[in-house]
Amino acid sequence: MSQHHRSGHQGPSDGTPHDDRAGFPADNHDINPNTPLANPGEGGDPARKAGEPPSPATPSPQRHAGGRAGPRDTQRDVQREAQREALRDKSAELPAGAKDINAIITDWQYEPGTINVRKISGADGRPKLQMRLDLGLLQMELTGRPDGATPHGYESLLEYYEKRLADHQKSHGSETGFTISGNDCQSLREEAVMYYQRYLSLFVLEDFTGVVRDTSRNLRVLDLCNQFAAEDEDRFAMEQYRPYITMMNTRARASIHFREKRYRDALRAIDVGLTDIRDFFEQYGQAEAFDKANEVKVLKRFAREIRRKLPVDPLKRYQKKLDKAVKEERYEAAARLRDKIAAMKGEPEGPKSARV
Repeated sequence: MSQHHRSGHQGPSDGTPHDDRAGFPADNHDINPNTPLANPGEGGDPARKAGEPPSPATPSPQRHAGGRAGPRDTQRDVQREAQREALRDKSAELPAGAKDINAIITDWQYEPGTINVRKISGADGRPKLQMRLDLGLLQMELTGRPDGATPHGYESLLEYYEKRLADHQKSHGSETGFTISGNDCQSLREEAVMYYQRYLSLFVLEDFTGVVRDTSRNLRVLDLCNQFAAEDEDRFAMEQYRPYITMMNTRARASIHFREKRYRDALRAIDVGLTDIRDFFEQYGQAEAFDKANEVKVLKRFAREIRRKLPVDPLKRYQKKLDKAVKEERYEAAARLRDKIAAMKGEPEGPKSARV
């Protein structure tokens, strides 16, 4: 039985503002140490907007550690085949009709142009996330790796490679010499797509804590590959998505504060996010791209909505009225407003003759 069902590019029902493209990355920021960034908001491959890394449905060629096209990594193949075999064994035990998902998707119609997600209780008793697609659905775990796998006994490949880095530092005294092969970087990118699908679903369901967790996690993937990938192409393959992931992380953090009516904290969270995005563009020599980026426009629009919730400073309100009265030559009203402002500031009233 589904516990929640949300459709559409929407924000929280409590009034948290949102952009019309909620969940989809902005146009590509083409990052290369020798190539300028693409102008944000212009062009970009539409097929790449539905996910951070390249879609797993059309994976890049498998490569050796040196980056050349070649056979798949044997250990990864063995692990995947073992997982597939376990699933086949479970599937073989089911009646033929039980394998047909038509009854599920018939009761949950796909809505083109929207994000259709819901939370259900799984057969194992644990909650699951489902995202409706045109030809079926995705099902994800709410915690851990979205597909439920534990590669090498770790929560995800990211944790595995972070542990390898920590072990390298311990045995060598520094990070020097630690690298991540092309195949391993590709595996990390494919894994990041799963977390992207989940945090997108969680955002629609207003689980902002989960969005912060998963976006922070994907930013760690970018940092790890950027610093330790053996090949330049792997260092920069996902950097184009950093502004988008940062924006989603910032929106979620600010939305948590917004929900609790901590409006100034929400604005501070947005300021931090905008600074991080600005630093990103400046790092690649494209400071002028900051104001054009869709991610920046989304966060600034959110900030404007939040400011409308802030209590108005009475002094500023009366000063505004005073300026208007003077401009309109309503001097008696202006005098009364000056006295009011002076009283609020604890200042003595001026002489009557000084009022006009």
